[in-house]
Amino acid sequence: MTQPPNQPPTGGSGTPHDQPTQHASGAPRDPRQGATPPPPQAPPGPPAGGPPQAPPPGYGYPQQPGPYAQPGPYTPPQQPGPYGQPQQPGPYGRPPQAGPYGQPQQPGPYGQPGPYGQPPQAGYGHPQGQFPGGPVPPPPGGGSRNPFRGKPAMIIGAAVAALLVIGGTVLAVSNGDDGDKKPVAKKSQDDKPTQSAPVDEGDGSGDGGEDPDNLNEGRQDGEAKVLWYKEAPDAPGSGADAPGMWITGRTAVKAAYKQLFAYDVGDGKPTWDAITFPQKICAASRQKTSDDKIVIAYKAGATDGAKCNQIQQIDLATGKKGWSAKVADGGLFDSALSVELTISGDTLMVGRSQSGTAYDMSSGKKLWDKKKYGTACFPTAFAGGSKLISVSSCGAGSSNAHDEVQELDPATGRTRWTQKVVKGWQVARTYSVDPVVLYLTNKDKKQWNISTLKNDGTIRSQVDVDESFAPECGWAILTRELQGCTGVAADANTLYLPTEAKSGPNEIVAISLESGKEKWRTKSPTDQTMLPLKLDGGDLIAYVEPSYDAGGRIVSVPTGGGGHKTTKLLQNPQGTAEIENGFYSKALDYVDGRFYLSTTRLTGNDESKEKLMLAYGK
Repeated sequence: MTQPPNQPPTGGSGTPHDQPTQHASGAPRDPRQGATPPPPQAPPGPPAGGPPQAPPPGYGYPQQPGPYAQPGPYTPPQQPGPYGQPQQPGPYGRPPQAGPYGQPQQPGPYGQPGPYGQPPQAGYGHPQGQFPGGPVPPPPGGGSRNPFRGKPAMIIGAAVAALLVIGGTVLAVSNGDDGDKKPVAKKSQDDKPTQSAPVDEGDGSGDGGEDPDNLNEGRQDGEAKVLWYKEAPDAPGSGADAPGMWITGRTAVKAAYKQLFAYDVGDGKPTWDAITFPQKICAASRQKTSDDKIVIAYKAGATDGAKCNQIQQIDLATGKKGWSAKVADGGLFDSALSVELTISGDTLMVGRSQSGTAYDMSSGKKLWDKKKYGTACFPTAFAGGSKLISVSSCGAGSSNAHDEVQELDPATGRTRWTQKVVKGWQVARTYSVDPVVLYLTNKDKKQWNISTLKNDGTIRSQVDVDESFAPECGWAILTRELQGCTGVAADANTLYLPTEAKSGPNEIVAISLESGKEKWRTKSPTDQTMLPLKLDGGDLIAYVEPSYDAGGRIVSVPTGGGGHKTTKLLQNPQGTAEIENGFYSKALDYVDGRFYLSTTRLTGNDESKEKLMLAYGK
């Protein structure tokens, strides 16, 4: 795929939305909900090496060449290759510059080459924010989540607090804008929960399947049922993480503050007793194993500086604890103050700030370490699933500073391929790991790129669609969470991205991973934003957000020929639209005809009960 650089913006920001957005006071909030936002709180200053400061206006201006500086695949040390050849001049008389992988750029339709040799287009495919990885200012008066609607495109990495380069491609990486880990808006005096009324934590005594709040009262014909609804446990005034949401054939499992809850998917009654950890939960594996095992990380102590180094395996079917371990610090400046947990096959990858350690998911046995390699290359982020992807920062502070992307063998840690990115480009997100689809940004030049890699790590295509895309991406401070975007999906040959809603309904665009060109698009069936969630056979499953007078809905879109009209699978009731629309930040899933919605962050606001999880079905 190619993206014409230096193309004047077409309007909109085109970057994934940061979630939650930030209140004027500095306290994160969801601008779409009508609920009372958290009280004004002063945000903490960014840590050393944290997110960059907001750049001057101009994001979304003409794209510049991409970041791929050297060809892949290869294994360090890097060897010179055919991409060091001199660049050819572009059609507008300005010599193209090297892309992120070092390949000679060819002139594109807009006069400037993209990171893969063809120019990217401005104004789409990027996370939404004030800078790569920065939060999005709330829109006036609620409503649309996009404050830049109708304005020049801003290249922002909603997922990009820090940028990294992916295997041979220029990618914009979020320095940890993680939907599960949000900056604390205000330091609490202690970690004790705020004093609000006790909440039903799922012991089966109150809200399981009985609908005590009459949420289904007044439900209209054709509307789905509220299967169950859970309020969150009390959290300290500084807030708390509520990462992960795992759905099995029988159980929906959710983490919040210090506890892990399990609810029957049909009636919400507890399937096993809630697990309480000694300290705050600080990370969780996004994935689960084929036999429904996950890993939770919690802090070693109650202080703000306590390390996130205690990990515990959990069986989702039974709630039983398996093996546990303490994550050791790496070298100098490589601590476990925060970690990310990624599962690939039967391997758990625990990422620190500059390295990673792999464990066997069945036994807890340490398998291997991913450490510094080559010329000061430090692994800083991992993405998992059917493939294990590593992003490293190399030569920091030197004239050769750049990012590199690698695929690792989960069982042995062996490097399968490496792609080097040109200085200035960083990998912000992995929209997919199989196939590998990377979102990259260049903070200094205010540019972005979406690139797809082949199975050997070489460049397959770059997105070449003149559109503003807007997946919703979380954000964090101490970690760079590559897989924190909702509203993006991919299969073997197609990438599905939501457009930014400028006026009226938005659309989902299907993009060929072979050419980077648009294949087709379909419009939201309502005036509310539609987000792709997952592929189900030959259909794309999408979520249409609720409005003030209608619940959200789940729709399917056929991906093959013969039209791409949406078909309604589930219409959520109007009576719970306010609850559905009022989650502070959210995780979404549609499994076996049921739709699940949960928060990923507790604000600690004691003015009202916070929402934890909501399930709809027929």
